[in-house]
Amino acid sequence: MQYFEDIVVGSTARFGDYPVTREDVVAFAAKYDPQPFHLSDEAAATTHFGRLSASGWHTCAMTMAMLVEHLKANRQAGLGSPGIDELRWLKPVYPGDRLRCETEVLEKRRSASRPEMGIFKSRMAVFNQDDVMVMTFVSNGLVATRPD
Repeated sequence: MQYFEDIVVGSTARFGDYPVTREDVVAFAAKYDPQPFHLSDEAAATTHFGRLSASGWHTCAMTMAMLVEHLKANRQAGLGSPGIDELRWLKPVYPGDRLRCETEVLEKRRSASRPEMGIFKSRMAVFNQDDVMVMTFVSNGLVATRPD
């Protein structure tokens, strides 16, 4: 189990392999982001996407799925997150892409008001199968300190 004290600023991790399918792109868009270019190639053809593309929010959800799988294999005393900063969708994600993640711990500090936890900031970068960065964000994580 990884606690606050075990987190090393500058440490990195690479993980994930998420196949993006047409069915998932359309289903997510239909429910959560029903803009035409996320629903059909015909509608997307007249946009800068050129063809059906995943919603940026879908890219976030796929990233979260990869992160949770990574955390299952690398247990952390995580306590959730107060949020993310600097979310950027850099390139479209298309059906047929395969996504993966790279993360780096940027900083950490013990909570002044809650000494049983710490806060760490990390940068997440998501890449497609061609190693093109498609999304980045900075996240803030809460993690328990090591029990006495």
